[in-house]
Amino acid sequence: MPAGQLHDRIRMIEQVTGPLQPFQTVLLLTDGSVTTLLEAISGAEVCVKTIAQNVVPAGGPVAALLDIRQGDPVNHRIVELINCTTGEILIYAISHTPLGRLEPGFRDDLMRADIPIGKILKKHRIESRREISDIRLVSPDPDLRRRFDTGPETRFLSRTYRIIRNDLPFMAIEELFPVASRHREPRIRVRAPSRLHLGLIDLHGGLGRVDGGIGITLDIPDTVLEAERSPLCGVTGGDEGQIARVRQAAEAVLSRFAISGSAAITIIRTPLQHSGLGAGTALSLAAGKAVCELYGITVPVEELSGIVGRGGTSGIGTAAFFSGGLIIDGGHSFGESGEKTGFRPSSASPGIRPPPVIARHPFPDEWQILLVVPSFGFQVSGTGEQDIFREACPVPREEVQEICHEVVMRLLPGIVRRDLGLFAAAVNRIQQLGFKKIEIARQSAVVRELLSGLREAGAACTGMSSFGPAVYAITDSDPAGLEHAAARILGDTPHLIIRTRGDNLGASCTWI
Repeated sequence: MPAGQLHDRIRMIEQVTGPLQPFQTVLLLTDGSVTTLLEAISGAEVCVKTIAQNVVPAGGPVAALLDIRQGDPVNHRIVELINCTTGEILIYAISHTPLGRLEPGFRDDLMRADIPIGKILKKHRIESRREISDIRLVSPDPDLRRRFDTGPETRFLSRTYRIIRNDLPFMAIEELFPVASRHREPRIRVRAPSRLHLGLIDLHGGLGRVDGGIGITLDIPDTVLEAERSPLCGVTGGDEGQIARVRQAAEAVLSRFAISGSAAITIIRTPLQHSGLGAGTALSLAAGKAVCELYGITVPVEELSGIVGRGGTSGIGTAAFFSGGLIIDGGHSFGESGEKTGFRPSSASPGIRPPPVIARHPFPDEWQILLVVPSFGFQVSGTGEQDIFREACPVPREEVQEICHEVVMRLLPGIVRRDLGLFAAAVNRIQQLGFKKIEIARQSAVVRELLSGLREAGAACTGMSSFGPAVYAITDSDPAGLEHAAARILGDTPHLIIRTRGDNLGASCTWI
C-alpha cells in the first residue's frame, strides 16, 4: 500500500478513535523491526510467548498473500510480544510462513517458537524488506479483550504486512494492539454506540399516534467520553458544536439534581455530527450519564433522555444507549390532547418523553454492516430539519400502512429467524416509502447511486440512515466487494468506509 494511502487510512481511523498516540502511529507505519521498536519505546527487553504454532495447508487468502499454491505447507504462528520486565502484553501477532522458502537453520529457530521474528532475521543475516498491506480498526473478539484486559469500549488497531526476501513473500504477519488511552488519572469512561435509523413509521397521524422508529445499534463507530469531578464545567477534545452539546447536557444534569460540583469532560471520539448516525444523541446521553456516575446518581435512561433533550421524535437513540440490538419504538400520542400536536423532529420537541420500545431483538452476529459516509451531501439540522417536517407531512396513509406491513410481516420475522433475505426485502422496500422516501429524495445524486450500486455489488439490502449522508449495506458474506464498489462510485471524493456489526449491549461505563 503506497505511503499516501497509509496516511489516508490512519486519518480515517482517527475519525473514529480520535488522535492516535504518536508511538502507535509509528508502530502502524514502521517498515523495520517491530521488536527493536518496542524495546526502544518500553525501555525493556521484549519476550515472545507462543500461543499456538503448527504447520497447516495454505488456504486461498494466505496462498494469494504469499504467492504460493493453495495447500502448500505454511507455519501458522500466534504469539504475544511481552514486556519482559512488567509482563505487559504489547502486541498480539499472527504469522504465516511458507516452509518451502526457509533454510533449515531459520526453520529450526522459527519452530523453537519463543524467539522474535526480527531477532531470527538478524541472527541469520537475512536481507529483507517489509511491505504494509493494510491498516484498519477492528473490534476484538472476547479472547483478545481478555488477553489485554480491556473493556468493550476499547478498539484495536490491526496492520498486515509481508516480509519480502529475494522479491518473494517470505512471511505474512498481522499485528493487533489496543488503541492507547490518552489519560492516566482515575476517571469515568462512558462508551455509547451509534445507530442506524432505518425510518420513521407513521408521519400521517391518522390513528392518533405519530413517529415510531426502526433502528439498528452499531458496534462502531461509537462515542467515548472520559470525565472527572471538577469545580467548573469544562469540555475538551471535540469541535465547537460537539463541545457545546456536551456542555449543555452536563449542565442540564447538574442543574436537575442540584449538584454543587461540576465535571471536566474529554471527548475521546465521536462520529461526524449530522451524518445520520445519531452522534448528537450519543454525545448528550454519554455526557449526562458521565455526570450521574461521577456523583453516584441513578436515573433511568428514559428520564436522562428527557433531561438532556433527546427522544422527542424517535426513541431509537435512547434505546440503543440502553440496550442495543434492533429496536422498534411505538411513537407518541398525537392530536390536541396528545404528547405531540404537530410533526416535529426531536430537536424541536423538548420535554417530550422518549416513545416506548415495542420490539427489541439481538442483531445477528453473522450479518456484517458496511457503513459508507461521504464527506459531502445534504446535512440536515436545526430549522432546516423542522422545515422539512412541516412541508412533507402528513405522508400518505397508504404508505404508512405498507411500512407497517413490511415491519410486521418481513422485517421482524426476518430478524427473529435470522433470515437475511426476508429482512433485507423489508429494508429495501422501506427506503421507497413514507418519510424515508422524502429523506432520500433530498440527498445528493451520488448518495442515491451508492444505494443502488451497493445492491448491484451484492449487498442483501442498502439504506440511508436518517437524513444521511451515511449509507449502509448489510451482507452475510465478505464485504470486500462492497468496499470496492463504494470506492469506485465515490472516486476521489473524501469518504469514510467502516466494516461494523450490530451492538447488542448498549452503552457501558468504566472507572479508569
